Amino acid sequence: MNNRRKLIIALGASVLAAPADSFAQQQGKFWRIGFLGVGFPAEWTSRVDALRAGLRDLGYVEGKNFQFEFRWAEDKYERLNELASQLVRQKVDVLLTYGTPGTQAAKRATATIPIVMVHSGDAVATGLISSLAKPGGNITGSTLLNSELMAKRIELLKEVIPRITRVGALLNSDNELGKYLLKTMQARAKSLDLTLYSFGARATSEIESVVAAMEQKQIDAAVVSEDAVFIANGATISRLMVKNKIMSAGYGAYAADGGLIGYGASYLETYRYAATFVDKILKGAKPADIPVEQPTKFDLVVNIKTAKALGIKIPNSILVRADKVIE
Repeated sequence: MNNRRKLIIALGASVLAAPADSFAQQQGKFWRIGFLGVGFPAEWTSRVDALRAGLRDLGYVEGKNFQFEFRWAEDKYERLNELASQLVRQKVDVLLTYGTPGTQAAKRATATIPIVMVHSGDAVATGLISSLAKPGGNITGSTLLNSELMAKRIELLKEVIPRITRVGALLNSDNELGKYLLKTMQARAKSLDLTLYSFGARATSEIESVVAAMEQKQIDAAVVSEDAVFIANGATISRLMVKNKIMSAGYGAYAADGGLIGYGASYLETYRYAATFVDKILKGAKPADIPVEQPTKFDLVVNIKTAKALGIKIPNSILVRADKVIE
């Protein structure tokens, strides 16, 4: 009986020790995290720092138990496929990217390495995932309903100046998301008795001429999409809009960049939260089983200085709802 009891105790101890040993090995692994950037590294410093902070909160120390492998397309979307393939050849453990073009390139490059989209517009509509609850494949992360956000910005501009009749939409011609945005925006514009015009720009060098084309078309107001090129050039776009007397609304930080209205989710929070998806994957979860999430909080920011430059007064109905007013 004593020998039998000793055997049972020994077996039990081995069963309990196995997961601990396995966990210890997992904890001791050095991870390689790929990051496919659409824009320029200097423009994305604060967002990458937010991602680093999120990883640090979860126990990941850069240089100690993980390292980043960065690739940057520098606003040249045609480079994304090759850069994504480079990261795959580096055999990264997980690949992070953002926006529809970046996520599409990552998806084309690999069907096995887990992909985390820090944020990507209308991921179901663009075919990146099967559904929010069960994304399927090797992609998970966060998605924005950009079409609804753009439509809401049109509403806000109409509320500021009810008499406007012509609205422009600034989209990136190389971003497939644009065609999905237009359908919803056109319906919303029609319901508000507005005529919507689409304007495409693919690079920084095209922005000035496109905004000038809006002025020539006698556009009253414009909405700016969450494209990486436009986010990186928010200050330039807002300055040109004011110069051409066009009131404009864009992503959440657009008002801080000088635009009249900013409405959207916080990108810094989105990048920080992306670390939780990475953590789940590195601990063994499959992307196909990790639900894709959407931001739940959207900030409305109004720039009074820009309003004065445009010679308009922001209605109290908007000011009382604003999360921040820039004086």
